[in-house]
Amino acid sequence: MAVKQGVKSLPLLDSKNKEKVLNELAELFKNFGDSTRVKILYALISSSMNVTDLARMLEISQPAVSQQLRVLKKRGLVKSERDGQLQIYSLADSHVRSIISIGLEHVMEEK
Repeated sequence: MAVKQGVKSLPLLDSKNKEKVLNELAELFKNFGDSTRVKILYALISSSMNVTDLARMLEISQPAVSQQLRVLKKRGLVKSERDGQLQIYSLADSHVRSIISIGLEHVMEEK
């Protein structure tokens, strides 16, 4: 099977850590199994936002957005910083952006 040009090769897993690492990968992907979390991550690709702005943009209740942000933050997918009384949320790093981007490419690919 040919690897697409520009695609990094997969990291090699040593046999003693393989099970642990693959379980952690499965846990990571579970976070993308909730449509509200995916919508939040997608919204944060374009700009950092507070809970109120996210709730308004996504037409989801503030408590629901807050709950999902807590999950995403705990899993290291988003980060927050205080701006006065507001918590401003953003993607944790470029890896999260890449996961969303690659996922979108996959689902939008013509079959």
